Amino acid sequence: MTELKRIIKAGFINFTRGGLISFAAVLIVTITLSFITSIILLQTVLYSSLNIIKDKVDVTIYFTVGASEDQIMLFKSSLEKLPEVANVSYVSAEENLKSFRERHANDYSTIAALDEIGSNPLGAYLNIKAKEISQYENIANFMKSDNELVVGSASIIDKVNYYQNKIVIDRLNSIISGAQKLGFLITLILVFISIIITFNTIRLTIFIAREEIGVMRLVGASKMRVRGPFMIEGAIYGIIATFVTLLLFWPATVWLGRNMTSFLGFDIYDYYITNILQIFAIVILSGILLGVISSFLAVRKYLNK
Repeated sequence: MTELKRIIKAGFINFTRGGLISFAAVLIVTITLSFITSIILLQTVLYSSLNIIKDKVDVTIYFTVGASEDQIMLFKSSLEKLPEVANVSYVSAEENLKSFRERHANDYSTIAALDEIGSNPLGAYLNIKAKEISQYENIANFMKSDNELVVGSASIIDKVNYYQNKIVIDRLNSIISGAQKLGFLITLILVFISIIITFNTIRLTIFIAREEIGVMRLVGASKMRVRGPFMIEGAIYGIIATFVTLLLFWPATVWLGRNMTSFLGFDIYDYYITNILQIFAIVILSGILLGVISSFLAVRKYLNK
């Protein structure tokens, strides 16, 4: 414990003695952590946008006029048991007619034609949402299967709009898959660049202390005694940079929340505040690891001489 206390104390002394070099290192680590925080927020925006697109995709089963509600509900329950199905909503013939009238309230000829008919010309329908866009085909295949319930319901099914929307669904599935892969690749590239920049900056601070390292080795100091203070110094860079980064992103997310909510589809400031503990944990862990690992690797060059 005495040795550990000495190493920690030496790390703080190195940091305060570094002056402008320490300030520059904190600044670089702050930029690095800002990259990481931006990646977290951009990934959130990406997945939120993809989820909005997913919510707009569905498959609708239209039933014939006068189809038995009991038979429809039985078919609905069988669809809900499919592992690919997230939700199945039922719209009765009466609700369908009411919605149709509301949509065409200004189309007097259509409303007049409905009034002339006197009865409801529209049937009920089921709206199906899958857990993933790629799973709609499995649901469509189920409805084409020889399942007894499906065969029994064939007489009341008027049409299924999956095949009309298949091209759009497949295209959206490709876009979502490509966007996720691209987002992951960009994340890896930015993190790699950030690590290289941080490593080179900390290596510069250690280069200035190379003669001190040489003297410590000559008087018989252990490798950990030499390396430890620099690793503590690197951890201090990460901790200070974390608080600076989170403080910088607070007004940035406030501005984005006020001005970009309608464009992004959600309030990024609300997300930032709600998830601040998780973001703090990721950023501070990243900052400490960057500082400690970079210091460990940079010192190794002088320890091996």
